[in-house]
Amino acid sequence: MTAADVRTRPAAPASPAWQRVPGVRLVRLHLRSRRVPGALLALAVCGGVLRAALHWHWTFTSGALAQQFPMIIAGGAAAVVAITTHSPFGEPERATGRWLPYLRLGTALAMTGAAIGVLQLAVTGASLNGGVLVLARNVIGLTGIGLLASLVTGGLLAWILPMAYVAFAEYALLEAWRSPWTWPVRPPADRGAWICAAVVFTLGLAAFAVRGARTRLADDG
Repeated sequence: MTAADVRTRPAAPASPAWQRVPGVRLVRLHLRSRRVPGALLALAVCGGVLRAALHWHWTFTSGALAQQFPMIIAGGAAAVVAITTHSPFGEPERATGRWLPYLRLGTALAMTGAAIGVLQLAVTGASLNGGVLVLARNVIGLTGIGLLASLVTGGLLAWILPMAYVAFAEYALLEAWRSPWTWPVRPPADRGAWICAAVVFTLGLAAFAVRGARTRLADDG
């Protein structure tokens, strides 16, 4: 072996051609930076817990708690989506990423769709109080709350407000409140509940796509 052999670095393995396409590579890097693979695993765990609870008829999926547990799982799924709003790069990414609003929008929509799909798959063939429509509505609305919270708290703390709203909805359920603002506990056919959830999600999605999650305490832009 010569000195030249020691100084020569081994050639890196060639990546597939589709990964070298600029747009695909940008999307892949954005998803990795938002820890989307880990978030998908967390969503799968949420779905698995819900499926196990319904399959084995755990005590908190019957009686008065039958509506509360799926709501908590929906809140957990929304919290996972909210955490993916966190950027590890902060201001440099904002200054250089002209495609960033579109990436934020696409990622948030994809993660919300994945959350709904995983939970609906988990309840397939099972008896769920309120049905899958309530589950989907709650995921949409609570995700919207998380996206709005990320503008103020940052992505890492954006899960707090959705879970706090779940706690509020649990109390509203016990007290039998009938306000539209208690939409997580309303029946599937409640039009006002759907409107509230859709409005919150639309506002949160639009604001997050344009501004992004807060990156530091001094961030006022």
